[in-house]
Amino acid sequence: MSKMILEISDDLVEALRVPTEEKQARVRQELAVRLYEKGLLSSGKARELAQMSKWEFHLLLRQEGIVRHYDVEELEEDLSTLEALG
Repeated sequence: MSKMILEISDDLVEALRVPTEEKQARVRQELAVRLYEKGLLSSGKARELAQMSKWEFHLLLRQEGIVRHYDVEELEEDLSTLEALG
């Protein structure tokens, strides 16, 4: 399994206009939202990057004004969930 480490300089981290305790989560969320918006990550992988639940991520997309892409992967995931609940 490969891993990517993104280094951000102290100057840039300090320049982020969010409370210190929210900076790492905010960067993960912003990156996840933009990659999802551009179709580079599926919803599931984007929310994994954002470290959010499915519903939290969908709410974030709505707040950002981003239209959800509903693909076959999400349909299969939803069908599996319904089968498990049924």
